[in-house]
Amino acid sequence: MSRRRILLSAAGVIVVAYLVTAYLILPRLDGAKARRDPGPGDAARFTHTHDGLPGDPLNIALVGSEADVVRAMLAAGWRPADPLSFRSSARISVDTVIDQPDPDAPVSNLYLYGRREDLAYEKPIGHSPRERHHVRFWKSAKPDEGRPVWMGAATRDIRVELSRTTGQVTHRISPDVDAERDLLLADLARAHALVETSWTDGFHKELQGRNGGGDPWHTDGRLATAVLSPQR
Repeated sequence: MSRRRILLSAAGVIVVAYLVTAYLILPRLDGAKARRDPGPGDAARFTHTHDGLPGDPLNIALVGSEADVVRAMLAAGWRPADPLSFRSSARISVDTVIDQPDPDAPVSNLYLYGRREDLAYEKPIGHSPRERHHVRFWKSAKPDEGRPVWMGAATRDIRVELSRTTGQVTHRISPDVDAERDLLLADLARAHALVETSWTDGFHKELQGRNGGGDPWHTDGRLATAVLSPQR
C-alpha cells in the first residue's frame, strides 16, 4: 500500500472516530445523564451542560401556550433553530468558512429540569452563522394563572468553535446576556406580541461567571417575564 493511501486511510479512521464519538456516543451519554438527573426545580437559575457544568444563565420567561410562543417569535423575526446533528453541524461549519448565511443553524444542547431545550430560536447577524442572537426555552412545570411558563436563556453568539466537552460544533457567547434579553423583549414589543412585562429583581445572586464552555458572562440579576398575546 502506498504512503498516500495509508495516510488517507488513517485520516478516514480519525474522522469516523470523531463523528462516532461526538455525534453518537456522547449524545447517548447526554440522554442517559438527563434521565438520571431530574434537574433543578422551578427555582433554577442556570442551565447546565451534558456533564452537569453550569450553562448559560436564565434571563427571560414567556407566558403563553406553545402556539403563542411560536407565533410571537416568528412575528418578532426569530426563526426556529435546526436540531443539532452531524449534517446541520457540517453545514454551519461550511457556511462559516465561506461566509454564507444559515438562518436555521443549530444550537448546542443545554439542560434544565433534566431535559434539553424544548424550543430554540435565532436571529442572524450579518451574512455568517458565526454571529447570531439566539434563545433556548424550557417549559416549566408551574403555570402562571393557567398559562404555561417558558424559561429562557437568551445569548449572542460571536464565533464558532468546537465544544470542549463533546467536540461538536458550538458557539462562543458575548458576555452581556442582559443585552440579548432586552433585544428579544424589544423585538416582541415591536411585533405587538406582548400583553405586559414584569421584572424580578435579584433573580440572580451571582452577577458574573462562566458557562460550561468557559465563556464569561455578566448580568444585572433581573429576570424579565413577558406575557404573550393569546392566540385568537
